[in-house]
Amino acid sequence: MPRIVVVGSLNMDLVVRASRFAQPGETITGSAFLTAPGGKGANQAVAARRLGADVMMIGRVGDDPFGHALRGGLAAEGLDVRHVDVTPSVSTGVALITVDDCGENTIVVVPGANGLVSSADIERALPVVAEADALLLQLEVPLPVVMSAARRAHAASVTVILNAAPAQPLPPMLLPLVDYLVVNETEVLDVAGFATDTPEAAARALQARGARTVVVTLGAAGALLLASDGTITSADGFRVEAVDTTAAGDAFVGALAVALAEGATPAEALQFGNAAGAVTVTRPGAQPSLPTRAAVDALRASRC
Repeated sequence: MPRIVVVGSLNMDLVVRASRFAQPGETITGSAFLTAPGGKGANQAVAARRLGADVMMIGRVGDDPFGHALRGGLAAEGLDVRHVDVTPSVSTGVALITVDDCGENTIVVVPGANGLVSSADIERALPVVAEADALLLQLEVPLPVVMSAARRAHAASVTVILNAAPAQPLPPMLLPLVDYLVVNETEVLDVAGFATDTPEAAARALQARGARTVVVTLGAAGALLLASDGTITSADGFRVEAVDTTAAGDAFVGALAVALAEGATPAEALQFGNAAGAVTVTRPGAQPSLPTRAAVDALRASRC
């Protein structure tokens, strides 16, 4: 069982279904409302756990009903939550999500306690971080914390996987600490900081700045991986009927981390991630939609 440590966000997702997105100043009637646990960090942690990893989560929630529900939910999934701190006098992070009839979404995130995750939190968990097979990071906690965690894991020869989302320019010192940089086809352009003709060109630009391996997800088209030796591996997506795309990228990243920790080849890891993302979009919500290993394996087998 691979050991994965996740440093990242925990949010309560407030999800509204509507036929379309409202225009500025417009009020429309929705068709359904769902409250579900989310946050990119927690989503990826749960994804990795359901796919077979031993997972520890490092993060913060508020001392409120949402926070206690999120922390308790992770514990019920079998995650180690010793380092998910309950922080008084601040709200738990929330995400306000609208999903349209095509399964697309818009999201507004209020970080709350996620903004108080600190480098001291990493130091307290360092013994576990140093023994992990992989450290999984995103950008929904303060960037100095991401830097600190990556530096500590890199020094301990732990594989560092950074999902650079929400996209933002990255400090030059971060990328050389990253073994696998994971971005989607839009984020890769934002992270690179300039327009390029193709996601592959943007990936090569990021690799030139220090990232060892760059993975670009392409939605329904699948994903590509630019290895440290400059070779490209690609894997097609799986054709499914999308209900809700929320957390599809998180499912991919969690699955990729598990596959790499298990010693999968790049092609196998991409296919595993694509299958996890595809199962996720067939279900509503963030964490409720994340698949088990059996569901992912069943979809992969259906292509044979």
